[in-house]
Amino acid sequence: MTNLTHTPVLATEVLDALRPGPGSVIVDGTLGGAGHTRLLLGAGATVYGIDQDPYALERLRQEQLPGLHVIQGNYREMRTLLAERGVESVNGVLLDIGVSSFQLDDSDRGFSYHTDAPLDMRMSQAGESAADVVNELPEEELAAVIYEYGEERHSRRLARGIVRAREQAPIETTVQLADIIKRAYPGYSRGIHPARRTFQALRIYVNDELGALRDGLQAAEEILAPEGRLAVISFHSLEDRIVKRFLRSSTQLTPLHKRPLEAGEDEQESNPRARSAKLRVAVKNAPNAGGVT
Repeated sequence: MTNLTHTPVLATEVLDALRPGPGSVIVDGTLGGAGHTRLLLGAGATVYGIDQDPYALERLRQEQLPGLHVIQGNYREMRTLLAERGVESVNGVLLDIGVSSFQLDDSDRGFSYHTDAPLDMRMSQAGESAADVVNELPEEELAAVIYEYGEERHSRRLARGIVRAREQAPIETTVQLADIIKRAYPGYSRGIHPARRTFQALRIYVNDELGALRDGLQAAEEILAPEGRLAVISFHSLEDRIVKRFLRSSTQLTPLHKRPLEAGEDEQESNPRARSAKLRVAVKNAPNAGGVT
């Protein structure tokens, strides 16, 4: 099993946003390797960590971090999952959206086009895999997935190339798919791998990440106690757009900043995955928060 130790992005900003301390109860809806959770626990908070990845959860259960309650499930269902444990409201909710570092680094999970692995991409290890999608989805629907979730302007051409390839043999591995995309991509020579957006699209589609985000934001709004804080880290425009619109339309949450917080130069240099991270913070029912700054 892959080592779960990783460097959490925007760690200082998350601690400032959630203000953990003795007696505070915080939900980490995307527990992953527990990078942020360890910091919250260190500040004295009790944390309910939710994740659908059974491998990550098993490792953390074995570690038995004091103050951490590990829950298997999707954060979109946090209200129900916590109610089952007698928790009706919390002081903070953290959502670190997307695939975690250790999942990307685990070559067996099929999230990366850099290493050969079964074409899986399922965070929960259940349901439809990425291989099922690329081998079974009609060409027009496949193109729509690549365009909508990958923002790939060559989506139709790539879908056509994938369909032609699968007619010859099933597409079963990450390198197979990456090579198919490379051959179909117009004008590719060097630079950013042309499979990046398609792999992103398949991962988001397979795990219904955007649907989970919408549901999770709603659940967080409902479960937060007055003056409770919501902190959401996103890594691409599709996610950030959903968070921004939700906070703007909410009648119960007040954003604390006009623009999302981003990693400083030092963090971006030491942790490249922080370069695209954006943190939005809001407080529930905060008449004295002073609005956005």
